[in-house]
Parts: sequence; structure tokens; C-alpha cells
Amino acid sequence: MIEALIQPWQYGFMQQALAVGLMVATLSAILSCFVVLKGWSLMGDAVSHAILPGVVGAWLIGIPLVIGAFAAGLACAIASGAIRATSRVKEDAAMGVVFSGMFAVGLILLSQVRSNVHLSHVLFGSILGIETEDFWTTLGIASAALLVLALRGRDLVLFCFDPGQARIVGLHVGRLRLLLLTVLAASIVAGVQAVGVILVVALLITPGAIGILMTDRFGRMVWVAVASACTATIVGIQISFMLDASTAGSIVLALTAIFLAALVASPRHGLLRRRRVAA
Repeated sequence: MIEALIQPWQYGFMQQALAVGLMVATLSAILSCFVVLKGWSLMGDAVSHAILPGVVGAWLIGIPLVIGAFAAGLACAIASGAIRATSRVKEDAAMGVVFSGMFAVGLILLSQVRSNVHLSHVLFGSILGIETEDFWTTLGIASAALLVLALRGRDLVLFCFDPGQARIVGLHVGRLRLLLLTVLAASIVAGVQAVGVILVVALLITPGAIGILMTDRFGRMVWVAVASACTATIVGIQISFMLDASTAGSIVLALTAIFLAALVASPRHGLLRRRRVAA
């Protein structure tokens, strides 16, 4: 049994998949804490879908797909905020309008592309077959985003918890919002290139939701989120290899199982805890 569990990790492509998967999981899990606290869960979904026209457009004009994806994702985030700030439309509705419109444009462009095999890999993920160039690009983007979070993490936490207090202490709230959106867009681009849209959305929401169920302190929330995402990544890759199943789907299911366990058995906010208190 132990040999069956260890044997897959002896292959080079599995080791490479694990490395990029853990990097994307770590970055996305940290960001998910900010996203959940800020109420931006839909933002991750919106940006991940809105990158489609950027990816296809970049392919059509012959520039790196990463540039097009990042530009489209950031444009979606900024446009949603601009609509919210200049109209009566609330932010969730603005994001829905913008990302659905951009996704539709991407579908139309995609229908004009003759050969879209590589584009499909970018959009839906191919972590077990990721190319060397994409591997290093993903690691580079993720490392840069983690560095930004390490340098400006405290300011971003204050911005998420209390924007008013952030203004009082002299922080530029508008710039912090743009910074967080930029890191979010970069994270999605890095993740989509490796693991696909579905998994990126799950990694940007579920780990933070698990963390907020398990603890009331932000620092511990981040550790719980990262541990959950990395555990699900390892288990999901293992299951996908053994069952010849979708890697992204396996990781999402493992992450969902961890969330359900936290929802029921969390010592602070679990359903069992609430039932005991009510009794």
C-alpha cells in the first residue's frame, strides 16, 4: 500500500506537477483569505473567466498569452470597480455584467481560431503535462506575487478589515485596492496557465472559507488556508494518477471535502459546536 502511494512521485512529470501545484495553491490560499474577508469571492470567478478574450487575442496577434490574460483580468477588475463607483449598480452586479460580457467576447474570438489545442490547455489546465516554459512562467509570476504580499501584507489586511482606519493612518486606499486587484489578476493568470479556471476559482475561495471557519485570527487563518490547499493538491494529484481522473477535479473534490469537515467539526464555528452550545 505504501509503495503504491509513493510510486507515482518517482516520475519527473509528477514532481513537476507537485511543485507548480503547491506554488499556485500557496499563493491562491493566501489571497483567498483577503478575498473572503473583503467579500470579493465573485471577483476571483469573474477575473478567471474574463481572461478568455485576453488569451485568445494574445494568441491571434502573436504575443505571450500571459500578457493578454493579465491585461484582460486586470481590465475586468478595474472596470467593475469603476462601474460601482460611478453608478447605482452594486459591485457584485457590476462584476457579473463585465465578466459575462468579456467572456462572451472571448467565446466569439475563440470560434474564429482554427487551432485551439494550446488555448484549451491554458483555459482548462494541464498540470500533469505542463510545458517547461509554462512551468517557469508560473513559478515566476507566483513568486513575484508572494513577494508583494510579503512586503505589503499588513497594509492590505488593514484595507480589508477597515478601509476607514487605513485612511486615518495615512494609507492610500485606492492604491491598495488596485494593488490587491493586480496581485489577484496575476495569481489567476499563474494558476489558470497551470491548473485551469475551475481549480483557480476553488483555490481562491475555499481555503479562505476553511480558514475563517477554523479561527478568528488572520495569521492563523492564512496558515489553515495554505495547509488545506496544499493538502488537497497533494491528495488530488495522487488520486488523479491512481484513478486516471481529472487532476483539477480531484483537487477541487479534496478541497471541498476538507471544507465540509471544517463546516461540521470546526472547534470554533462548526455545526457540531453550535449544536452543543445551543443544547
